[in-house]
Amino acid sequence: MGRLHPALTNLLSGDNYHYCCHSNLTRALADHLGISLAAAEPHIHDVLNVFMCTGFTRDTGQYFMKASPVRPGDYLEFFAEIDLLGALSACPGGDCGAEHTSDAAPCFPLQVEIFAPQEGALGDWRSPARNGYDQTHGRG
Repeated sequence: MGRLHPALTNLLSGDNYHYCCHSNLTRALADHLGISLAAAEPHIHDVLNVFMCTGFTRDTGQYFMKASPVRPGDYLEFFAEIDLLGALSACPGGDCGAEHTSDAAPCFPLQVEIFAPQEGALGDWRSPARNGYDQTHGRG
């Protein structure tokens, strides 16, 4: 069950698993900023597993993970429209095709580059306005 969000793992099995991507990023942010885990955790939203092959089986609805189809040289580019804190966590499950969270699971290096656009490259582009959602969740 350790492959799922820690709250879901606990709900499904009663286990507390703390070495998933979400927990790894929460600990890293807390350590980096010198804040408590409770203060850091709300800043760690759902993880975006861009180089993982996961899903639910069609017949039983069971969650699965398998080896990533990514190959050397594959990449993603993101454009941040607002200031953000980005963090990277290599999955503790290695390539997710072997056993999970073990020293036997193969791991591979990841490279992160942050670029700024050249002066004038964005023309008249402006950052979007803040989302107007009032956060009352229907109780305001």
